[in-house]
Amino acid sequence: MTEANITELTIYCKAFSGLTIERERLLKEIGDDITPHLGAVTNAFYTELKKIEKAKPFLEGRIDTLQKTHEEWLKSIFTTNFDDEYTKYIYHVGDVHVKIALPVEFMAGGMTQIQRNMTPILFEIFGDNQEKLIAIIEAITAALGFTLQVMQESYQSSSLTAELEKFLSITGMSRVLFENLAKAYR
Repeated sequence: MTEANITELTIYCKAFSGLTIERERLLKEIGDDITPHLGAVTNAFYTELKKIEKAKPFLEGRIDTLQKTHEEWLKSIFTTNFDDEYTKYIYHVGDVHVKIALPVEFMAGGMTQIQRNMTPILFEIFGDNQEKLIAIIEAITAALGFTLQVMQESYQSSSLTAELEKFLSITGMSRVLFENLAKAYR
């Protein structure tokens, strides 16, 4: 994906998810308060995943590494700039999910689990200030939504590329010929 496309994707996903500068700032502001609790969110996430039969083959022998990576990513939600570099990183994560044939629904399901497991913690920490709590939930929802949209875009693009490669291999058609045919039909 080109730099221009990454920038377009970043802008589009921020607008669609509602990830504003103010929400990014709020995430960084609460980072020190929420970060100590993210290990519990990750543990709950993987406890739930282990119960899902379709998830088991993706977890075997990798739980410790996956949990560490997951917790680091969760912490980054409260420290990162949601810029082109973050978009590239998350786009790459989507590519990896395609390469390991992770079912697409796992991404949306995972974001739902994260939010569900984080909500009680947010109420515990920020429940005495309802206005701030609502703003925090909106900011986290926007950040997770942004991340999910980038991963889904990557997943879709990578899946189409993989399918095209299979088609070219089966038919023996060159990519150049395919692209010329595609141009002729536009």
